[in-house]
Amino acid sequence: MAKTQLGARVDEDVAELAKKRAADLGLSIGDYLARLVQDDASGLRARAVDAAARFLAEHQTIFDDAEEAQHTSRGARAA
Repeated sequence: MAKTQLGARVDEDVAELAKKRAADLGLSIGDYLARLVQDDASGLRARAVDAAARFLAEHQTIFDDAEEAQHTSRGARAA
């Protein structure tokens, strides 16, 4: 497939984050951005976010209870 060069201006922190994430994945910036666009266009990212939101909604009380227990146990040690 032929490649086309794109140009975009982003904040420095976004550029650094993109470079780091691409390196973490062993990808070039171009390949990383292409993957993000393909995932977005295919709906993969939206489905993943929806699945995470459903998981959190279904299990939120478990997380809340664990966090409360953690705070309670910290307070007990300090006393």
